[in-house]
Amino acid sequence: MKLLEYQAKQVFGKYGLPIPRGGVAGTPEEAKEAASKVGGPVAVKAQLPVGGRGKSGGILFAETPDEVAEMAGRLLGSRLKDIEVRRVLVEEKLSIRNELYLGITLDRGNRSYVVLASTEGGIDIEEVAAKTPERIVRHVVDPLGGLRPYHARWVARRLGYSGGDMNALTDVILRLYRVAQETDAELTEINPLALTDAGFVAADARLNVDNNALFRHPELAQMSQEAEEAELSEREWEARGLGLTYVELDGDVGVIGNGAGLTMATIDTVTLHGGRPANFLDLGGGASAELIGTGVSYVLSDPRVRALFVNILGGITRCDETARGVIEARERTGSGKPIVVRMTGTNEEEGRRLLKEAGIDALDTMEEAAERVVALTGGS
Repeated sequence: MKLLEYQAKQVFGKYGLPIPRGGVAGTPEEAKEAASKVGGPVAVKAQLPVGGRGKSGGILFAETPDEVAEMAGRLLGSRLKDIEVRRVLVEEKLSIRNELYLGITLDRGNRSYVVLASTEGGIDIEEVAAKTPERIVRHVVDPLGGLRPYHARWVARRLGYSGGDMNALTDVILRLYRVAQETDAELTEINPLALTDAGFVAADARLNVDNNALFRHPELAQMSQEAEEAELSEREWEARGLGLTYVELDGDVGVIGNGAGLTMATIDTVTLHGGRPANFLDLGGGASAELIGTGVSYVLSDPRVRALFVNILGGITRCDETARGVIEARERTGSGKPIVVRMTGTNEEEGRRLLKEAGIDALDTMEEAAERVVALTGGS
């Protein structure tokens, strides 16, 4: 679960991390009011659950509240990285002396948190790792002993700091570690961590929390609903209302499976055969004919989809129920788009019989079915 920047900064503030003065706005008028409270030059930042907003025109600067209203009006309702901007963060423009990267994430190999820091702030850490890996300072945290002040001081010194700046940076590192540990974060980072005349300030903030731990953090669970709404496309939001686990992709081959692993494997196989999947739709285990029909109808309604691949491993999901759902959806929608089915398992023979009577062939292997559906869309 990815929080939006302003939400992450709200959490950071509760832990005493230094954040810029500002406020969130959903209208140009609210943005103007927030700018008036800040006073002076401000940054107007689109609130999206993705990185690279600056390069996409999602961060603008303004001198007056009237300019802020104009820029907020320009951003709100626009689409960046194919996501609609519904809120902006208006906060003071920082006078930056230096920029750092600071992040704490899970090191699954060591089963612990790891502190990552770099003098290359404002740049994606993946880019730093690829081009200048020697500029990344890394400290694996002992899961029993935790992160101690002398560990944080070691990181600060490795970044070239001493004296008061070293002590201030040490404090920021320790506080960010507390955020990660106490919120069950998979990733929390500040990029850039700005050094100003007043000290270190989190110019940006990211906080990704383990979904499985949200029951321990009801306040974060509430925040996550808004963050998810900002991230979902119109079709994804509509699919959620239908009870479907659906992710929109950019191709023309509809993909439905039962189980996340099988659905991902189906997408990979379609891609391997030269096709471009249009979506990920996982029906889960034990799907009824009604749910299967809803999923098939929804994918067929996508104007981008030219053919549909339904891949079912029948365990608690019965193949005869799958066949009834597919047939009912085709009849209900009146769609003439070709449907390719691969299913095996419980009541497989009955399911194949029903499909054959309806003029739909069920193929034996995922590879055969993927090759067939790609050919039907004009792929390789």
